[in-house]
Amino acid sequence: MPVSITPTEPPESTGPAASPAHAGAPALRLYDSAARAIVPLAPTATPGLVTIYLCGATVQGSPHIGHMRSGIAFDVLRRWLERGGQEVRLIRNVTDIDDKILSKSAAAEPPVPWWAWAQRFEREFDAAYRALGVAAPTYEPRATGHIPEMIDLVQRLLDAGHAYVGESGNVYYDVRSLPDYGSLTNQRLEDLATTEDESQLDDDVEADKRDPRDFALWKAAKPTEPADAAWDAPWGRGRPGWHLECSAMSRRYLGETFDIHGGGIDLRFPHHENEQAQSHGAGWGFARHWVHNAWVTIKGEKMSKSLGNSLVVAELLKRYDAAVLRLALGTVHHRSTVEFSEETLADAAALWERLSGAILRAYEFCDDGGTNLVDAPAEQVRARALPAEFTAAMDEDLNLAGAMAVVHATLKALNVTLSQVDAVDAEVLRGEVTPLGHTHLAAAQHLGKDVIDLALDLRAQLDVLGLDPLAEPWRTRVLDGAGSSQGGAAMEALDRLIRHDLDERAQARAAKDWSRADALRDKLTGAGVVVEDSPSGARWHLA
Repeated sequence: MPVSITPTEPPESTGPAASPAHAGAPALRLYDSAARAIVPLAPTATPGLVTIYLCGATVQGSPHIGHMRSGIAFDVLRRWLERGGQEVRLIRNVTDIDDKILSKSAAAEPPVPWWAWAQRFEREFDAAYRALGVAAPTYEPRATGHIPEMIDLVQRLLDAGHAYVGESGNVYYDVRSLPDYGSLTNQRLEDLATTEDESQLDDDVEADKRDPRDFALWKAAKPTEPADAAWDAPWGRGRPGWHLECSAMSRRYLGETFDIHGGGIDLRFPHHENEQAQSHGAGWGFARHWVHNAWVTIKGEKMSKSLGNSLVVAELLKRYDAAVLRLALGTVHHRSTVEFSEETLADAAALWERLSGAILRAYEFCDDGGTNLVDAPAEQVRARALPAEFTAAMDEDLNLAGAMAVVHATLKALNVTLSQVDAVDAEVLRGEVTPLGHTHLAAAQHLGKDVIDLALDLRAQLDVLGLDPLAEPWRTRVLDGAGSSQGGAAMEALDRLIRHDLDERAQARAAKDWSRADALRDKLTGAGVVVEDSPSGARWHLA
């Protein structure tokens, strides 16, 4: 019986700590949005440890694939760093209070407590991450769990002269007090009309600013908002501004200086620029590198709920395998946009079918009731040496196009070897030779070893991408699947049609009617269907 492979949950982190060096300095070079160049990640702040702060979900609604793009991109980064022997401490925050959460929960029919609204969608985000194979972060702190740290930061900025209290009790960051404001996005302060996000603007917050470009650190409590959505502070009762949590929590869990700050490219301004301003104003080094992932687009337009083109993950998973969604989102370079369409998903489904199908055939080839050598545990798979071309591509800004070229080459080599194995089996079935009397027995045995090695090589490469078919969460579906795993009603109907021909072909083979069996195979091949024979029966995928 196959052994289930379940990744170990990362331990909860309580703050910065020294880490023993597991390997040399990482060879990885990354595009740094602040430097506007590809730069070495090494040296890290702590040898052997890479610290990452990733802007996570604002839990105001259901997660769509645009949200998942960031989670998957940084999951691949994390996997690659760990593959190189680095310890990775990844913090992904949850924004569980903001203007939209308060307004949407109040507008619901019937109205819902704001905290219940946030919790509902936090659970949906967690389910989406799990379904798409995104490993849990080292810690996932909520904004509401770190109010004391945020109050302390505001007081620190007030004491340093970088902030002031308005007449209405709002606290603002004085952007003119920081000489390097705008350095992240290469903008001049005098060219900006505001440094607030549009969703955070309102008359009450704008009323008592000294400069319209200042941004809110603390929002005074409003009588129209729930009483429990505010906290006591020395300057008055209220709640934190949108940017404050990330400065406070990154310091809490990663220290005053950490290696990488990540997030979607749309967060560079004003969110990340303002985070940096807060942290630099507090005297902290903050992020050494900035890494941003590009958007998901639909017909050339950025995904957004305002445009009505958001695709909710839970709905997509009713029509497509989770692995197909991950493949579509996670095998495009993180700085390139993903054009999401039915065609994109069809291409991803066909590729996943070829990848998982080849691994399954190799698995079945080795499944003799004993130890299945293709079904090696994850730690053994990750210990395998990767091709130099694959490593070089990943080390150069996570060049997924180069890495996928190696994946395709390995897949081709595995399929060729499996076809050679099938040819040997066909000779036996036709009675041309007996298994023990085969004159090329040594060569056949060598083919078997090649199948195992190539399958493990392919698994190791796919593991870096979070797509090893024999690892969770894909394992059960791959091993239990029959025929195509491409998903969707249309594919199910196509599978039934193809199955009819495959069943007839199996009967012909059993009757040693080789001409009829070959004719049926040729018919399917001519229709663009690839048939793969295995000890458990024939499988198919689209060419």
